[in-house]
Amino acid sequence: MRTFFNFTLILSILSVIALLSSGVFAQSPQTLKRTTYKTETVEAGVGTTVSIIGSPVGAIRIEGWNRNEIEISAEIEVTASNESDLAELSKVTGFLVDQGLTKTNIVTVGPHDKKYLKKAAKGFPKRLRNSPFTIDYTLKVPVYTDFVIDGGRGDFFLRGVEGSMRIKFLESKAEMMLTGGSIQATFGVGDVNVTMLKPSWRGRFAEVQVASGTLNVLMPRDMNANLIAEVLRTGTIENGFENIKPVRLTKFSESFMDSIVGNGGARMRFTVGDGSLVLSHASKPEVAEKQP
Repeated sequence: MRTFFNFTLILSILSVIALLSSGVFAQSPQTLKRTTYKTETVEAGVGTTVSIIGSPVGAIRIEGWNRNEIEISAEIEVTASNESDLAELSKVTGFLVDQGLTKTNIVTVGPHDKKYLKKAAKGFPKRLRNSPFTIDYTLKVPVYTDFVIDGGRGDFFLRGVEGSMRIKFLESKAEMMLTGGSIQATFGVGDVNVTMLKPSWRGRFAEVQVASGTLNVLMPRDMNANLIAEVLRTGTIENGFENIKPVRLTKFSESFMDSIVGNGGARMRFTVGDGSLVLSHASKPEVAEKQP
């Protein structure tokens, strides 16, 4: 009798827990996502500068091609708890293109942009202003295009462009395959790979900085450059270059190298605040250039 009573009591407790659990799960908000796609093509004149303000979260991929056009493709994802809110967010999330004679501006718009909402969506619900969204961009541009890139958190890929480029990301896993131009790239946190595809840099300089993370620099074995590598705080330089020597009256250390690679050439500087700076040879740069 006692055993039956205990078993009944256990069943009753389990039933109450099940009911409470079902109530909790029923009250928890569901998460819905909606993905849309947008593509826009504009003409590109000689000496065009492209400026892109990316999404707070989202990737940017840039590739050079042999057309006098700029193709902008975006994969836009919004998140909400119901279909009605998804519809509201989809209306205001995307990008705008402002084109002048020599410059094309690509600006991300969304629930985070109060100025845009005041102009384009005055009745937009305040409760949705902090809604998460992601925009992944793919740009195809003429080879000789100048760039100003302002990214948030997301992957970055660059290949086949030889203009003047200024790049900033808060956090990124980045892959840059370079042949020339001038580049100033700064990453807050991330893993960054820089591959020099040609032994002689067709441009003025290359400067890449990573505040915290890993910076991998790959060059052909017959590379010619004047190279400075530096770790500012914690971490070390791993030098795998063969045809490299210190600049006169200097010595290499684990945190600083002022060097001549091959016969010397364009000025290159690679800096890490905290982390690893790895210098190595690209085994088959011609193969790397063909990778998507």
